[in-house]
Amino acid sequence: MDQQMIAGYAPAPVSARMETHGSSMLKVAMQSGQDLLARTGSMVAYEGFVQYEPNPPAVRQMASQWITGEGAPLMKCTGDGLLYLADYGADVVCVYLNGESLSVNGTNILAFDAHLQWGVQRVKGMAKFAGQGLFNVAITGTGWVALTTRGTPIVVDCGRGEDETYVDPDALVAWSTSLKMKGKRSFKASSMIGRGSGEAYQLGFSGQGFVVVQPSEDSTDRLRARG
Repeated sequence: MDQQMIAGYAPAPVSARMETHGSSMLKVAMQSGQDLLARTGSMVAYEGFVQYEPNPPAVRQMASQWITGEGAPLMKCTGDGLLYLADYGADVVCVYLNGESLSVNGTNILAFDAHLQWGVQRVKGMAKFAGQGLFNVAITGTGWVALTTRGTPIVVDCGRGEDETYVDPDALVAWSTSLKMKGKRSFKASSMIGRGSGEAYQLGFSGQGFVVVQPSEDSTDRLRARG
């Protein structure tokens, strides 16, 4: 292959712990003592010396609570080198937490620094709007998190104005837990938000923080693609 053609696809020099290569691949700079938790089966390539431990004890302890239909969802990655991760061509978003906390849909997690605190939690206030509780993964601390989305997402800064931000729950990927959240339901909005019929419900966010929204209202699309 022509060297100029290769150069167009070669990874850029490392400038951060986590970076995207194109829109659908994550590049992680691995170093000894800086372990990573990544979605099981997401490794597509690596350089150097990288080892994997599927279903580590920290994950087994919480796997029964992480409701994704995919079993134990994470593997522990250690070593030195470059690690490349992807998830069925989904778009990848890198988020740096600076002493913050992020609530993430479990199916949208690709990887995060192992030193971050995390756990499965029920999102309060969802049962009366969605008909059931919503379980998310809360990730807290200072470090990197990589998310996947169905299509190019939008990251809404809710602190820029006084108006609340309303989101279709099926398009919601993640949000800052510092935000105030409330549910809203309306028959009038049923034809505007979501793909179903009848009464529509939305989640409203306000305060300082951000919301990640994907351009897909059906969170089962990617799971069907796996089958």
